[in-house]
Parts: sequence; structure tokens; C-alpha cells
Amino acid sequence: MSSLDKETVRKIAHLSRINVSEEGLVELAGDLTRILDFVEELQEVDVEGYAPLTSVADLTLPLRKDEVTDGNIQQKVLANAPMTDNGCFVVPKVIE
Repeated sequence: MSSLDKETVRKIAHLSRINVSEEGLVELAGDLTRILDFVEELQEVDVEGYAPLTSVADLTLPLRKDEVTDGNIQQKVLANAPMTDNGCFVVPKVIE
């Protein structure tokens, strides 16, 4: 792959919301070019016959049935509030 020009790198930096100095553009262009070259190299690898993986370890998590609960912590949560009434937070009125 040919190296990236300064204007392309400047646009990538802008889209990434990072500030790069004029001197840094040359270094960043080199870094990005090496990364893209490596990705290009990876795309040339023959993976025919290999199943796609999401993890190198074959891990599975036990599933549980979803059940709606109140969490049994209402009193604990309400204990942190300066004012409560009938199991609810009381806040100052902000709209007249």
C-alpha cells in the first residue's frame, strides 16, 4: 500500500477528534500506513475450512431465566435519600 498523504491523515485525525501537530502528521501517516499494510497482509491469509471464532477459549456462560424482581433493596436505596414518602423519593418542586 502506498503511504497516506498529509491531507488524508489530517482528515482521519479530525474525524477521530484528536489534535495532531504538523510534525506529528508525518509520524502518524507512517503509523497508519504500517497498520493498513498489516491488515492487508492478514487479508491474504487463507482461512478456508476454519470456523469463525469470537474467543480463543471455548467458554460458555450458564443461562438463567429472566425474571422481573424489585431487587429487594428498596429500603437500602431510600435510606440514602434526605426525604422520602410512602416508599418514594421526595424532591423540591422546580416547576411552578
